[in-house]
Amino acid sequence: MEKKETIYANGFIAKRTEKDPDFIVVRLSIKADEAVEFINKNTKDGWVNLEIKKGKTADKFNVTLNTYQGSKKVDENKWESPF
Repeated sequence: MEKKETIYANGFIAKRTEKDPDFIVVRLSIKADEAVEFINKNTKDGWVNLEIKKGKTADKFNVTLNTYQGSKKVDENKWESPF
């Protein structure tokens, strides 16, 4: 499997503090101008998929672009029976 370059999402900062209650998973701050530019650059079919990954310390997280592209959908209307 080919390892792809990690693309960090500009304008997105995810973090957590010890004071956060358990129901807050992560705090996400978005710097609008940088985030909009990143979104416009990385939109595919109207979507931008991001991943929030644990960082080196418990309170830090990395926001990265999910570049996974699954297999193409099979058009069920064009399916032909092998019989």
